[in-house]
Amino acid sequence: MSTATIRLLPRALRFLRGRTRVLLLMGGWSLLESGHTFVSGYAVAKALDDGFLVGRTGTAMAWLAVAAVAVVLGGTAGRGVFRGLADLVEPLRDALVRTVVTRALDQAVADPARAADTAVVSRLTNQTELARDSFAGLVLVARSFVFTSAGALLGLFSLAPQLLLIVLPPLVAGLLLFVATLRPMARQQGAFLQADETLSAHFGAVAAGLRDVAACGARATVMGRADGLIDAEARAARRLAGWAAARCLALGVAGQLPVLLLLLSTPWLLRQHLTAGTVLGALTYLTQALLPALHTLMNALGSAGTRLLVVLDRLTGPPGQTPRSGPTAADHTDSGDERPDSGYGDAASEPAGAVPRSGGRTDPTAPRVELRSVTFAYGPGAQPVLHDLDLLVEPGEHLAVVGPSGIGKSTLAGLITGLLPPTGGTVRVDGRPPNAPGPLPLSLPDPGPSRRRVLIPQQAYVFSGTVRDNLRYLCPDGASDVAVAAAAEAVGLNPLVSRLGGLDARIDPTALSQGERQLIALGRAHLAPARLVLLDEATCHLDPLAEQRAERAFADRPGTLIVIAHRITSAQRADRVLVLDGTRATLGSHTELLDRSTLYRELTGNWQPESAERSRRRPRG
Repeated sequence: MSTATIRLLPRALRFLRGRTRVLLLMGGWSLLESGHTFVSGYAVAKALDDGFLVGRTGTAMAWLAVAAVAVVLGGTAGRGVFRGLADLVEPLRDALVRTVVTRALDQAVADPARAADTAVVSRLTNQTELARDSFAGLVLVARSFVFTSAGALLGLFSLAPQLLLIVLPPLVAGLLLFVATLRPMARQQGAFLQADETLSAHFGAVAAGLRDVAACGARATVMGRADGLIDAEARAARRLAGWAAARCLALGVAGQLPVLLLLLSTPWLLRQHLTAGTVLGALTYLTQALLPALHTLMNALGSAGTRLLVVLDRLTGPPGQTPRSGPTAADHTDSGDERPDSGYGDAASEPAGAVPRSGGRTDPTAPRVELRSVTFAYGPGAQPVLHDLDLLVEPGEHLAVVGPSGIGKSTLAGLITGLLPPTGGTVRVDGRPPNAPGPLPLSLPDPGPSRRRVLIPQQAYVFSGTVRDNLRYLCPDGASDVAVAAAAEAVGLNPLVSRLGGLDARIDPTALSQGERQLIALGRAHLAPARLVLLDEATCHLDPLAEQRAERAFADRPGTLIVIAHRITSAQRADRVLVLDGTRATLGSHTELLDRSTLYRELTGNWQPESAERSRRRPRG
């Protein structure tokens, strides 16, 4: 921390020089307060020697009255100190907030593709408040210790110079011992704050993909990582607490040992013609002034002082550079349907309304999805999103789900995958609840939900690692290179893989567009062993031709496919379409629903012009 101290010292001096008037005002009030400290012990000694011990009660009471007046004046001085404290502390907090915000904005302007620094939240809220409170506490205790110690030592000297020979050696030794612990405590404080920021950044990243993590059965992996970070922060806190315990030893030497030595030296002091009042006055200085000031100073410097130094170093030091890999978001567009569609193989040659993959032919080895009288509401008194829904999806069938925004399409996907428990009715996948273990021998553990079903939402989860690791994320038993390459080819991922540098290239999720992250997630789902795939508008960030290729890949893949449709072409490619309208559900083929469902005709009429217009406006590669 010596480097940080050297770097911060000039700034601290400039900050204090700019507030000389406030410092002088606080010093004046503190000097008045130190007068109370001086009078307290001296008045006790005089009240005993010149009053009670010689029978002059009036004189004793007069000295005690002087001490009482000094207490009142000291309280008034403390009030003045607190008035000046705000003028010293609040400008520091304002300056730190401006520094943090300015750096965050400068980073965003200089590098728009770089992800927002999630640790900036901790710096802007927690750490700036830590700096403010720590600085205020240090100003108070440092001022109090300096003036209180000066008053106490001056009072001891005025009573008898011999008293300083007893008090000063242990006082100085304890202070030196305490100063020796400051540097290791500062290191541990820095390690604790680093662990806190790392944990905050991890939870920020997980929150962005929480739904996908839950859908893909990655709870154990994410929780394991979080547990490790929590344990690391706990270990840092314990090490910090261990060094904090060293303050007790230093405090004992500096604060308690002088009292003990004074009591042991009392016979010698009396032989030196010191009076009982002098000894009592010295004890008053030690127990009522010096010891409390020492205790407060050591606690403040040992915790608030090191914390303030570390926090200021992190808030005002040179900003760290986050390593980046792969292309930035500025290297390509991320405007949903407006993205260029080059590089997707022969998808452009297929008609928009391609014939369904099987014309309704089922795959008997794929799972059957069955909902019986299913009702779901977000809360006991909430209006049901789905009400008495009956649905049977045959093994191997390709079902599209359409309806207005907020009608319950994503809720249906959550019910089928087991992410949401139905309020009423039953949901079965192959005759079992969605999260029930698969039909494995009892001696084998449940492989997890990723083997049974995969849900890809609109915001997919992509982690820092190689492209290969991201694609094999949902493969408990791994996957061959041939299978990985085939999945990438099927969903149209190869152009992106080539641009990134191959399957073994490391990727930075923040450097990818949302559409590119979705393509990686789609390739991951295609490679997964699950025979039930749900795409919850998972292709909404792709252009229509890329979307068609991805959906075609899943339609040709063995298993049952349920697509929450983003465009009408998704419904046209499905075997059957489920229309949700809030009061009832209508099921049928695209052609049948045009005759039977007014809502479907309206949705179709709204979708088709939009798709045609986007196709006309889309740039060609």
